[in-house]
Amino acid sequence: QLQFVESGGGLVQPGGSLRLSCAASGYPLEYYAVGWFRQAPGKEREGVSCISSSGETTNYADSVKGRFTISRDNAKNTVYLQMNSLKPEDTAVYYCAAPQLSIRGMCAMTREDMDFWGKGTLVTVSS
Repeated sequence: QLQFVESGGGLVQPGGSLRLSCAASGYPLEYYAVGWFRQAPGKEREGVSCISSSGETTNYADSVKGRFTISRDNAKNTVYLQMNSLKPEDTAVYYCAAPQLSIRGMCAMTREDMDFWGKGTLVTVSS
């Protein structure tokens, strides 16, 4: 079964940057589209970004467009989320996830479509 471990979270000042990593095990990641999600205290989990299995397609939530960049290295079985110009409202636990099946060249940020989840990494943006 596909498993994920997220890392790279921490405390950062507004305007700062962090790079999150999502390391997969149990199955070659190259077959899966992957999404990043986040959940702030008292809020529902929301989609942030996703990337298709071979990386040709990426999508972003409006709230992070122009600030976050998703990428993947299938040789390393890892997906990344580069987060720049961080704001206090980006504070959340960040998760990576994947659906069991995805259409080649496409990806989704719909929480209900995901079958495999990591345990998350906490990002706190505060001065």
